[in-house]
Amino acid sequence: MNAIGSLWLLFFLSGTLINGYCSNVTSRPDIVNVGAIFTFASTIGRVAKVAIQEAVKDVNSDPNILRGTKLHVIMQNSNCSGFLGMVEALRFMETDIVAIIGPQSSVVAHIISHVANELHVPLLSFAATDPTLSSLQFPFFVRTTHSDLYQMTAIAEIIGYYGWKEVIAIFVDDDYGRNGVSALNDKLAERRCKISYKGGIHPGSVNRGDIMGLLVKVAMMQSRIIILHVNPDIGYKVFSVAQYLGLMGNGFVWMATDWLSSVLDSAVRLPSEIMDTMQGVLVLRQHTPDSERRKSFFSRWNKINGGSLGLHAYGLYAYDSVWLVAHAIDAFFNQGGLISFSNDSRLISAEGGNLHLEAMGIFDDGGLLLRNILQSNFVGLTGPFKFNPDGSLFLPAYDIINVIGTGYRQIGYWSNYSGLSTKLPEILYTMPPNRSTTSQQLYTVIWPGGTLSIPRGWVFPNNGKQLRVGVPRRVSFREFVSQERGTDNFQGFCIDVFIAAINLLPYAVPYIFIPFGNGTKNPSYSELVNMITTGNFDAAVGDIGIVTSRTKIVDFTQPYASSGLVVVAPFEKLHTGAWAFLRPLSRQMWIVTSCFFLFVGIVVWILEHRINDDFRGSPKKQIITILWFSLSTFFFSHRENTASNLGRMVLLIWLFVVLIVNSSYTASLTSILTVQQLDSPIKGIESLKKSDEPIGYQVGSFAEQYLSEELGISKSRLKPLESPEEYAAALELGPHKGGVVAIVDERPYVELFLSSQCSFRVVGQEFTKDGWGFAFPRESPLAIDTSTAILALSERGDLQRIHDKWLKQSSCMLENAGIELDQLHLQSYGGLFFVCGTACFIALFIYFLPITHKYCVISPDSASNNQQQEGSSRSGRLKKFLSLMDEKKEHSQGESKRRKMEELMDEKKEQSHGENKRRKMERSLSENSSKDGETEVMASIDRKRSCSFTSVNH
Repeated sequence: MNAIGSLWLLFFLSGTLINGYCSNVTSRPDIVNVGAIFTFASTIGRVAKVAIQEAVKDVNSDPNILRGTKLHVIMQNSNCSGFLGMVEALRFMETDIVAIIGPQSSVVAHIISHVANELHVPLLSFAATDPTLSSLQFPFFVRTTHSDLYQMTAIAEIIGYYGWKEVIAIFVDDDYGRNGVSALNDKLAERRCKISYKGGIHPGSVNRGDIMGLLVKVAMMQSRIIILHVNPDIGYKVFSVAQYLGLMGNGFVWMATDWLSSVLDSAVRLPSEIMDTMQGVLVLRQHTPDSERRKSFFSRWNKINGGSLGLHAYGLYAYDSVWLVAHAIDAFFNQGGLISFSNDSRLISAEGGNLHLEAMGIFDDGGLLLRNILQSNFVGLTGPFKFNPDGSLFLPAYDIINVIGTGYRQIGYWSNYSGLSTKLPEILYTMPPNRSTTSQQLYTVIWPGGTLSIPRGWVFPNNGKQLRVGVPRRVSFREFVSQERGTDNFQGFCIDVFIAAINLLPYAVPYIFIPFGNGTKNPSYSELVNMITTGNFDAAVGDIGIVTSRTKIVDFTQPYASSGLVVVAPFEKLHTGAWAFLRPLSRQMWIVTSCFFLFVGIVVWILEHRINDDFRGSPKKQIITILWFSLSTFFFSHRENTASNLGRMVLLIWLFVVLIVNSSYTASLTSILTVQQLDSPIKGIESLKKSDEPIGYQVGSFAEQYLSEELGISKSRLKPLESPEEYAAALELGPHKGGVVAIVDERPYVELFLSSQCSFRVVGQEFTKDGWGFAFPRESPLAIDTSTAILALSERGDLQRIHDKWLKQSSCMLENAGIELDQLHLQSYGGLFFVCGTACFIALFIYFLPITHKYCVISPDSASNNQQQEGSSRSGRLKKFLSLMDEKKEHSQGESKRRKMEELMDEKKEQSHGENKRRKMERSLSENSSKDGETEVMASIDRKRSCSFTSVNH
């Protein structure tokens, strides 16, 4: 039966509702009646009762509020029963109750909220924390404490702070427990965490055996993070049984919601046997700022109770709730509100009925009082007291405490403003909000078992079950994974890596290998991974590629072997031949380089022609000079001097280009003539995509899916191959004889294949980057620990030793031959040619600038002459411009002096050469001629020398 049905049933059962009335009171009556419903004997109720009584005294003694009107609170005991709570709420309706404080129970609040909505009486609960008690469904329900939504957010952030992924939730199975755990699950999901097991406990009396049965199940789980969201009576029993079962020792983490902090604060001293059962537990407590008023009330509290009852946060909120009602009623009267009630026509019994509901009065101005409550803003014992637009209290925050010895210690705070911090929330409110990872801090925790080390948060479950590990039954490349014939054992590179990693884990992991596949062909690895998601396997071990489609459904470990798709193709050896010297440069490179030789020669000739005699002469001589000069720069043997600065600049840049090209050409030609070269018509994956010839792939590999779906290659071109032998046969046959043009496979398989097949090579570059890893279910902590173990194997060198054991390369893999001839291509030298060409054009522009200016200056005279002689024809202007270009430029004084010095040096060289020649002739004549002959010859030589000196002096 729903709450509305229960309400109508109570109307029939209640005999107290037969006296109908309609009351109207003056705007400021002498007494205002307010109801209070809670459980007097509970942990919260004992403190709340005293706190409400003291709050009423303080309100009535304060002349600044209510101004002569006394506040009268009528308390009723609900005994945590929804039925009794509704009865007591209906009894309030017999009198002019304007508001109800309470209840403390979320279950009771759900029922009474229906009554409050119908009769327009605000319901102020200081302890009902169920997040589903919404102001949308129950507009007259006002929560004067913080919702469990914030408490569960704090717990989720603590879980994320310590890096845990799975938790176990133990809760009381009512609205309070179920809805609180549901909120926790949502907040954990936002941080990619989850509740792996939920254990509900009956909200009534529960025996020790039921709790023991629940905790035995918990002990069988792999998670060691336990969230306890119950009431105090159940909580005591849970901790006691947990200690008995050994669940309060090392490795466990217990977190209790604020029910435990209420117990710790209200009890002056708990028995040692109770405290011993909760050592190391983390507890949340609603944060209330420290203030002088709060300290004063605590001192007064100790005097009232004689130190026998402590004050917890819910007591403070109960106290402030009374003040909240008082402030709202005072504002209500100031606005002219009247305390008046009227009958609801819907509640009048039908004719002939015996149920009299006239006493059920509706608070006429209840909406006005509700608005004043939600708009209240004052400072209470719990700090600033005001509401957000959604009806929740302003700035929720929690203390995080750690139960130690006979008490507890504060390890930090959580606020909805800045998350986890060791600073007071009041300090953080004065700063900009900061949710960065580095700002989240907590002090050191002493965990269950007395350890300071942060627990890992999970263990492999000790439930007698073994980890079911799926292993592919390969029929080829058995060095990676293979099943020993006649046994259930597996061996290979992947198996050895897995066993070594498991042995490094700090806990025992019992496992069993389960073969996957029929043993006649390689199985589909995608199907193997899918078997994990269906629960058939707990893990998958083998040469499993980590690809995007698989990472969406499972978690992989750290890669233990690098991989990626490569292309394998046959090759042929290239012989050097007579024209090998042409191979270092590509065709484009030869053409562009030749053109630049000619172009630079022409540019230098233009820049030097007017001032340098080396570049002047007949047309035939000038053409020969251009060709000789440009080609001789390749060997740096040009003999023509450059006289202009522009010519020297162009020549300098060109010689640098020639140096780079020359060096590269020499190195490439040396490699061609000394190293054996290989060639293949397939250059890589791009040439495969452009062709229409068949391509081979390994059965079971993801290469087929990648080639067809990612690269768009037709499936009709893809040919499945089983073994290395089929690889070799298909490549040797070729595409025209039923074979394939190339094979696409993962690098580890290719390396193993090529270690025994020296007729094939990898062509092109690796066009995917991935690796091999072990697969586990999503969010599996075993995947993280195994990844750590794989990294440890790599750092210690064990991973390489396992690789060398199974996959040692042969001499075929160690050859330094390359598939593709490394020619010098134009794109590699485009920058050099661009710089050189730009320099040439800039030099020509600067060179022609004065010539053009001179032509423009003399063009009018030329035009008048041409009118008489040539009729101003275009050919005449062109001839004039060319004549200016060909005109020899007069040397400056410095240039003339330099030219004279050069001529003088040349004459001295000729004189020295003639003297040496004369001496040789003298020695020859002295040996072979007569004395008369000598005289004649000497005279002849003297005449020649005299002529020579005369020429020099001239």
